[in-house]
Amino acid sequence: MTSRISRFSKGLWKHEAGATAIEYGLIAALIAVVIIAAVAIVGTDLSNMFNQVSNKL
Repeated sequence: MTSRISRFSKGLWKHEAGATAIEYGLIAALIAVVIIAAVAIVGTDLSNMFNQVSNKL
């Protein structure tokens, strides 16, 4: 029984696909956060610019 458990745990230790998937997920999450921040900043600036144009008209 313990040899089955040790073989199973050694197999998991050598299997790196799960770690790679997690790394890709973290990279995708970081990119999403950067995009959201950029859109929020540009959106605020764009809104201010339209308000200025509207006030000048």
